[in-house]
Amino acid sequence: MKYVLIFLVFVAIEVMLRADQQYKIIVAQSKCDSIQHVADSLHWELFPTQVELGRYQVAYEIFAERNPKAASQFGDIISNETE
Repeated sequence: MKYVLIFLVFVAIEVMLRADQQYKIIVAQSKCDSIQHVADSLHWELFPTQVELGRYQVAYEIFAERNPKAASQFGDIISNETE
């Protein structure tokens, strides 16, 4: 009888610990979902700017092919005079 009581106490403690761990997992999952939602929102908010930057980079490459001297001067202005 004594061993059964000790066993039941251990089982109760194990159940409580597992319930606490499951609660922590659920809370952590909800926080991860929230962070993922923010990251997705920021990605889609930044997307138009990334597209525009890509267009400028392609335009600069075309400009460098057509007028290398002017493109070099433009690159110098961008890197040295606009900081």
